[in-house]
Amino acid sequence: MLASWYDQQGPAADVLHVGELPDPYPGPGEVRVRVSVSGVNPGDTKKRRGWLGSSMPYPRVIPHSDAAGVIDKVGDGVDARRVGQRVWTYGAQSYRAFGTAAQYTVVPAEQAVPLPDHLGDELGASLGIPGVTAHRAVFADGPVDGRIVLVHGVLGGVGSLAAQLARWGGATVIGTVRRAGDLDRIDPTVLLHTVALDTDDPAAEIRAYAPDGVHRVVEVSLSANADLDNAVTALDAVIAAYGTHADRTELPFWPLLFNNVTLRLLGSDDFPAAAKRQAARDLTAAAAAGALTVDIADVHPLQDIAKAHDRVDAGGRGRVLVTVTG
Repeated sequence: MLASWYDQQGPAADVLHVGELPDPYPGPGEVRVRVSVSGVNPGDTKKRRGWLGSSMPYPRVIPHSDAAGVIDKVGDGVDARRVGQRVWTYGAQSYRAFGTAAQYTVVPAEQAVPLPDHLGDELGASLGIPGVTAHRAVFADGPVDGRIVLVHGVLGGVGSLAAQLARWGGATVIGTVRRAGDLDRIDPTVLLHTVALDTDDPAAEIRAYAPDGVHRVVEVSLSANADLDNAVTALDAVIAAYGTHADRTELPFWPLLFNNVTLRLLGSDDFPAAAKRQAARDLTAAAAAGALTVDIADVHPLQDIAKAHDRVDAGGRGRVLVTVTG
């Protein structure tokens, strides 16, 4: 099969190879997916770079966890009628050596989620890590119907999906962007209330929409926003953080304690299996109902996977995808 891989960590152009590798075959409880589109996440490029001192988990790694494609083989114990089914995948390279940057990927059957026919492969390949993380951030502490949810970084991959999922779940959603100049990028039909964090008093603007405070916070940078979150949360609120810019993050401990605020930290590879399954069901349902859209920034052929990785490492908004042929 045509695939990309790396045998050592380092810069994308130096370590990523593209060529032929042996076809994988599904074991018991697994399916093989013929990949059409592979999604690139920051976590994929961090693993490749050796972020935070991480080492090679396997002698050879085919990167990426997210994809869309078609099941073409099934292992023992899997319904043979799944052959030919369009699916989106998540977790393909989570504690596994070979991900979705290849013509074929093998995953546990439950991690190949049926993709409704009216949804495109690009959307399917964009749901995995950011979608499951967003779902956990929004729903891990119960339904949000009738609640007020503050989502930081609504132009980002996780933040955008979190805001849409919260709205789909019946919440009033307040979003934030880093700069006032970003406000014109927000679709008012998707998000009614958005606050720029570079204004004089973002807490007051958030409180104008939530006088009694917000019930949930989806946090992209806990180190940057801890004081702001403390200023706008209601009693018994939850701050669900999936990112921070300071490894040792300071918190206004006593004010948060007196408000009985719960701090939930989110590491997507290690969410409970049941939570991932529920996220997959809800993401598919929301997407099928037209409640989810994804901003696609760049699409590269597999031969240019290094460019796709460099685009993710450089930052910027929108999903980066790799198309697979062969």
